[in-house]
Amino acid sequence: MVTLTPLAKLRVSTHQIARHGLTPNTSIQNKPLLIYHSAFAASTTASDIESHLKSTGVVTPQWRYTMYPTTHFHSTTHEVLCISSGSAKLCFGGEENPEKVTPIVAKGDVIIVPAGVGHRLLEEVEEPFEMVGAYPKGCSWDMCYGKKEEEGKIRGIERVGWFERDPIYGDEGPVVGS
Repeated sequence: MVTLTPLAKLRVSTHQIARHGLTPNTSIQNKPLLIYHSAFAASTTASDIESHLKSTGVVTPQWRYTMYPTTHFHSTTHEVLCISSGSAKLCFGGEENPEKVTPIVAKGDVIIVPAGVGHRLLEEVEEPFEMVGAYPKGCSWDMCYGKKEEEGKIRGIERVGWFERDPIYGDEGPVVGS
């Protein structure tokens, strides 16, 4: 059984990140990047996280890995990243963007990355850094890098549906009111 931080005690960071170059960030849907700090108890394993994500019925866990060191974004889906071990400094919005967000995230944190938000690993702080990556049911992810030939994909972001339920907390989680 997974132990979650009660919603009343959960600290959530919310970030709107302006478009930068051909990386749309939150400018298309105006849905924020959300970081749930210490949502999962420190004793929670990657397998526990995957089971919990499946039980909420919102997303499908698809991989366990670190984050790519190159800024990229997804045009076809939002992404849920659950930190299952270690800690790292990440960059959201593009490293040249004056409005970028560069948090240090750690085991137990959850990041809701809206479609179009550029993200990359800056540095592992505590190794091994690993996340469980999940996507809304029925969605498949693509890789975009803010290149001119991706403009058609970028326009498609406005049609990507937002979460009807929170992937971690269900009906009452932070993503529902975003």
